[in-house]
Amino acid sequence: MFIIVKPWLTALNISGIGFYIAGSIILGIVGGHWLDKKFDTNPLWLIVGLILGIIVAVYGTYNMLKPFLENNKKDKGNK
Repeated sequence: MFIIVKPWLTALNISGIGFYIAGSIILGIVGGHWLDKKFDTNPLWLIVGLILGIIVAVYGTYNMLKPFLENNKKDKGNK
């Protein structure tokens, strides 16, 4: 079964990846900073939030790119 994807839709999905990465990391940093202020633990939660933000960004980016990677494998297998 072939899925026909319009080129502009693909470009829109790929451009959204940058916003997803930035949003995940910024949200982790802001959340960590807020927890540091609340519990008076200066760099601890900021670092934890940053690491969690990066993990979420990598995992989400992989899931967003997975359909494109699978289509590329199928295309190479048909040649």
